[in-house]
Amino acid sequence: MTKRLGWFLAGGLLVALLLAGVVSNFASSSPDGLDATAREGCTFNDEGEITGGTCIAQQEGEHQLGDSPLADYGIRGIGNSFLSTFIAGTAGVLITFGVGAGLFWVARRKRQDA
Repeated sequence: MTKRLGWFLAGGLLVALLLAGVVSNFASSSPDGLDATAREGCTFNDEGEITGGTCIAQQEGEHQLGDSPLADYGIRGIGNSFLSTFIAGTAGVLITFGVGAGLFWVARRKRQDA
């Protein structure tokens, strides 16, 4: 790997870590486009619970992995929400980077063997 490519990858990883670990803590808690569309046609109380109407959101259920340690963009058991989101975001980036790097390494090894 050339030195220039190494700096490029390190810079990209650093930007991804900053975005996932720091900037993600400032994301809006308002429903995104998909959630807003799913809620169209229903009425809600002050807590955001459906009180009437018909919408897609009435059919939603609990996610199968809702009890996992990284559910809801945080880490269960960490009381500080900023720290919880920071650790979950950086862990996600590092895991994704590691899996991607591993796949590229395997693909490169197979090409060299051929």
